[in-house]
Amino acid sequence: MEDVLRWYRSFAEHEAPGNSPQYGVLATGVAGDPELIGRLAAMPRLKRQPNLLFGAVRFLGGPIDTWPAFREWTLAHWDRVAAVMIERRTQTNEVGRCATLLPALATLPQPLALIEVGASAGLCLQPDRYRYRYRDARGELPPIGPAESPVVLDCRLSGPVPVPEEPPAIAWRAGIDLNPLNPADPDDARWLRCLVWPGERQRPRAERLDAALRLAAADPPPVLRGDLNETVAELIDRAPLGTTPVVLHSAVLMYLDRAGRDAFARTVLDSPAHWLCNESPGVYPEHAEGLPPAPKDTAGEVRSHFVLALDGRPIAWTAPHGQFAHWLG
Repeated sequence: MEDVLRWYRSFAEHEAPGNSPQYGVLATGVAGDPELIGRLAAMPRLKRQPNLLFGAVRFLGGPIDTWPAFREWTLAHWDRVAAVMIERRTQTNEVGRCATLLPALATLPQPLALIEVGASAGLCLQPDRYRYRYRDARGELPPIGPAESPVVLDCRLSGPVPVPEEPPAIAWRAGIDLNPLNPADPDDARWLRCLVWPGERQRPRAERLDAALRLAAADPPPVLRGDLNETVAELIDRAPLGTTPVVLHSAVLMYLDRAGRDAFARTVLDSPAHWLCNESPGVYPEHAEGLPPAPKDTAGEVRSHFVLALDGRPIAWTAPHGQFAHWLG
């Protein structure tokens, strides 16, 4: 139980501030509530997450505006809440991350065969279909991507970023997920919306998610059901001749233990594919070892960072939702 309490307390103190005051209040309430902590402690470890609990309550139409209303409703409907938490996963399909991945993808030999593990609804498998507005210390850079795209991604850059003039050419794409979501399915789309945190600051995330879902629903990227360690080699082998296979992932491998992460790294590094890893520093600590500190976010939007690594070599600090990328020399 103590581990669950610390998880919610840490979420309230380090993740919610600056992002979602509502979730900060709820997480503080849960951390101080022995009954809810006890019920969460009885769940499997990966089903105790704050994002999963709050998303499940929202998915069922429960209140999140105040702690008393949230607590009363959640305890009264606990069986339903727990069932959603067991059935579903925190499959946040954050398309903003494409803005931090794009410069690295554009440096590789074109065209690409894109393979995403933990692909959810496949929204990050279509970076060539989005519009990008980058800015650096000099100001706005020329926009990149289809002018008619309904998905527009803003990203701040620093360091020697290899900014492309156009999106990468993607000749083939496929994803892997334990529970693939269908962007055209109303329940799957609603679940993804419920994983976007509430609050005015998160409104752009919700808007670009809706736009990306509409785009993907018209031409869904194929996402296979399967375990990433059991399936990734098969997809690499399927990449068409004349393409450069690229395996990418963001905020996925933290759900594996170290042995699983190491097995995945060996498989991809021993394959003909390039490996684009965008994860928190704790996933592969060796990627962050010896790096200069991550830049401070003066806008107050980012309190944690990812390390972007290409083929096991760190190349950038990135923001978890794609707000900025700081390229390393």
